[in-house]
Amino acid sequence: MGSDLVGNFETASEYFRSADDILGIPLSRICLNADADVLRDTSITQPAVFVTSIATMAVLREHGVEPSIAAGHSLGEFAALVCAGTICWTDALLLVRLRGELMSRVGRREPGAMAAIVGLGIADVEALCGQIQAETSQVVEVANDNAPGQIVVSGHIAGVEKLCESALEYGAAKTILLNVGAPFHCSLMADVEEEFSAALDSVDMHTPTTQFVSSVTAQTVSEIVDVRRILTNQLTARVRWTETMRTLERLGAHCALEVGPGRVLKGLSKKATPELRVLATSTLGELKDVLANERTGTVVA
Repeated sequence: MGSDLVGNFETASEYFRSADDILGIPLSRICLNADADVLRDTSITQPAVFVTSIATMAVLREHGVEPSIAAGHSLGEFAALVCAGTICWTDALLLVRLRGELMSRVGRREPGAMAAIVGLGIADVEALCGQIQAETSQVVEVANDNAPGQIVVSGHIAGVEKLCESALEYGAAKTILLNVGAPFHCSLMADVEEEFSAALDSVDMHTPTTQFVSSVTAQTVSEIVDVRRILTNQLTARVRWTETMRTLERLGAHCALEVGPGRVLKGLSKKATPELRVLATSTLGELKDVLANERTGTVVA
């Protein structure tokens, strides 16, 4: 993660070195070695993904690519808010590390699971979640509305497993248990909201200078009090990514840059917003192509 960036752009290297110093851990070495066991720990994964996204954005801006709108999927909202000028990247890094530690704490105390349900609509998955919770008293909730026919659920292990069985019986094309460190974006995270909210209150924030769309509400957010609220609620709230991408289209987005590792968001957009051109930046070739041909666009992280 980030090896192409660090090996080819000094600006990116500086971000990783600074992150090592700020966090007091060898984050850059962990990223470059791509140690899967270490990166499964969400307290490490989240800073790693965040710094890779921020470093990529810095390279884009250094080469004259400026965002017109910013949005982020789950953790990506922190990078989007840095991009929008709302939070200093070093403050955001510390928040992201704390977020990962709190989520990891929940995962150790109350082991959970997440699963992708492919081929069912959001209303069907919501109904199945309600049915299973009523029958078993197990938490299982919609965590991500990623794209039409691609919904992620989160909750207790037994509840998620039962949901997968029921979804296949109901007609889902397939279900995929996700390799995650904790049950993100569900009510099991409620116990850490207060602690994270207090940390958010201690951070200086500024009115966005670039339009920011939250994936918690799928709406434009411009007030600092609302930014603090959505970042707290995000721990337990679903990611409304389908609606968010459609909001970006309504706001006039014609080209979106997926900033950071991977190209999952590019794939999701083909179902949610097939007319919106989405470019990934996760490989050196992809990044160089964007640098050569783009000067503005919507940033999604």
